[in-house]
Amino acid sequence: MSFYRFLLRSLLRRSSSTPFPDSASASGLSLTNILRHDDHQIPASASHTYSHFQHRTFAFSSAEEAAAERRRRKRRLRIEPPLHALRRENYPPPPRDPNAPRLPDSTSALVGPRLNLHNRVQSLIRAGDLDAASTVARHSVFSNTRPTVFTCNAIIASMYRAKRYNDAIALFQFFFNQSNIVPNVVSYNNLINAHCDMGNVDTGLEVYRHIIANAPFSPSSVTYRHLTKGLIDVGRIEDALNLLREMLNNGHGADSSVYNNLISGFLNLGNLEKANELFDELKERCLVYDGVVNATFMDWFFKQGREKEAMDSYKSLLDRQFRMVPATCNILIEVLLRYGKKVEAWAMFDQMLDNHTPPNIHALNSDTFNLMVNECFKNGQLEEAIATFRKVGTKAGSRPFSMDVAGYANIITRYCEHGMLAEADNLFKELTSKSLAPDVPSHRTMIEAYMKAERMDDALSMFHRMVDAGLRVVANFGNRVFEELIENGKAVDCGQILTKMGEKDPKPDPTCYEIVVRGLCNEGSLDAAQDMVGQMVRYGVGLTPSLREFVCAAFGDVGRGEEIERLLSTSRWGYASRVRPQMPRPLNNTQMAGTSDYPPLNGSTNPPQVGTPSGAPQGVWPAGCSPSLMNENMGSSQGVLPGSTQSFSPSGYSQSSVDGYAGPSQVGGPQGMPSGFQQTFGSLGYSHPQMNSSAGSSPMCGYHGTQNLETSPPQFSGPPPGPSQVAGMAQVPSGEGRQGSHPMDGQSEDPLTARQATY
Repeated sequence: MSFYRFLLRSLLRRSSSTPFPDSASASGLSLTNILRHDDHQIPASASHTYSHFQHRTFAFSSAEEAAAERRRRKRRLRIEPPLHALRRENYPPPPRDPNAPRLPDSTSALVGPRLNLHNRVQSLIRAGDLDAASTVARHSVFSNTRPTVFTCNAIIASMYRAKRYNDAIALFQFFFNQSNIVPNVVSYNNLINAHCDMGNVDTGLEVYRHIIANAPFSPSSVTYRHLTKGLIDVGRIEDALNLLREMLNNGHGADSSVYNNLISGFLNLGNLEKANELFDELKERCLVYDGVVNATFMDWFFKQGREKEAMDSYKSLLDRQFRMVPATCNILIEVLLRYGKKVEAWAMFDQMLDNHTPPNIHALNSDTFNLMVNECFKNGQLEEAIATFRKVGTKAGSRPFSMDVAGYANIITRYCEHGMLAEADNLFKELTSKSLAPDVPSHRTMIEAYMKAERMDDALSMFHRMVDAGLRVVANFGNRVFEELIENGKAVDCGQILTKMGEKDPKPDPTCYEIVVRGLCNEGSLDAAQDMVGQMVRYGVGLTPSLREFVCAAFGDVGRGEEIERLLSTSRWGYASRVRPQMPRPLNNTQMAGTSDYPPLNGSTNPPQVGTPSGAPQGVWPAGCSPSLMNENMGSSQGVLPGSTQSFSPSGYSQSSVDGYAGPSQVGGPQGMPSGFQQTFGSLGYSHPQMNSSAGSSPMCGYHGTQNLETSPPQFSGPPPGPSQVAGMAQVPSGEGRQGSHPMDGQSEDPLTARQATY
């Protein structure tokens, strides 16, 4: 302590006895001004009075001054970025290892146009128009905005939920094998689930082995859930048990749903001892397990008439005081209500309301309310239903549940079923007054209820609102509503609704246009019918031969046949059909010498076409069919059958690459894979020969009429024709014969290159 005191005295004595020189004082003043953060200057004459301990050069006098300095530094960093950000490496990034496995898309890829595409497909799925959603997703593969793996999984999962298993498998084949999109584990799980529900468990196991051997990720617990359930459904419970052991040996945790599948399987076989053994193993491996296992035991005990054991299992679960997710509680409530335990079910519902404290704890969801509201309607307690719908918790700290669209749609449907349209109207208005958008089922329920009550004006108003909201109108629902409205004299209003529907993509179904056009013609509104026909031509919607004949007859009866014929002969691109001359390719010496082996073309002879169906006349193609479409549905990625002669086309591109691609049809089963075609799983090259015979069950095209050589140009395989053949070649109109064509042909067709003959 004495040493520090001596040092302090020496410093004070030196500072007080030695004055600064003029130059030193100037330099010291400038240094002081630089180091100080004050705005005022220190006079040179008074600089010697400041000792080294009287001012702090690197500190701030107040918190406000420090905050101002921080803001100044942030502003400077925004204007002048740090030096490491200005360094630019002149060398390119290292090349990607070609042997490294390709990874699936991450969520960061779901932005911009790809996110817009995903939302568009999801809206079509929610509207129930799976064919339109599949079409949009498949067409986007050939555009600049390719779908992400999440969009592909969404449409595949929707096909599975609709029990269209063949379409789900064909879409997996198209997206991940033909289109080179990398699947993730959810993609494989959808494929496994579809195969297991079809009873092809061995195929699902092959997909599982393929994931382990080739995928850059491991199977998830959901994979084992689907496989164990599929094995148990076909009576292979021992294989399911072995798969459980394999899951645990591979380092996966004990999954309650996998154990629940096995426990349910053994209980259905009457082996309660083995089920209890698996349950004890689950409790040893998991301190907190899913209560759905107790619900399985309760359901089995109730079926056996052992009510005491069922309630003991329920009480043992409650004694553990687990914080259960809403899905588990809903299953427990459903079991209790099914077997008449209403007191316990309502007690659990009240407990869930009390525990609901968002955003920390979400103790219930709209499905919980739907269960209890439906129970009230089932028992005829209509007043109690709306009270349950608005019920809140009584515990301190609990918050009311913010009802979503699904909850409103359920109670609106129940009111409409009981003929209580006034209450349904009030709830629908309440739904629209909130920051919630009514979905397609809500609008459909209200429209059907109005039509059942013969309130056509209200049904028409609700239909207008549905279309104005941008919701998709499915063909079968729209046709039913249009027919009902037209029968009540609302054909012109239907035309207005259909016009608004046509302004959005995808376009309405041709059957909707046909119903409205016929209704307008029958009412005598020919101008509106002509406008509808013009929209069909402009949008590329094909007119069936029966509709064309009906329209021509209706307009011909009033002397306007020439007018409608002129409209029907107009191409979809807005100009009348005209003849475009064909420019021959340069001829070689042999062809110039006139030694070509091909016979001259005279309009009645046509060389064989690739993919011509047996029995079909050469050179005559049904409306809606084309060589490219026939090749498209044969399953080859190049548009022709494997092993068949490849047709030559300009620039080396096949016609199928322009007109369409293989994949599931919009109306039937999947297409694109012939019998015996090698199906593969993902883009990693694994294949197996199994393929269902029903994979190509839907027809390739419908016969709506015939097209002659003037509307369907010939295609050739082999060397180009000679001069005499070119001179006799039929002239090809640019836009003729588009009505009644396959929908895929018109999606990627160019007005300048459509229907050109390929050499």
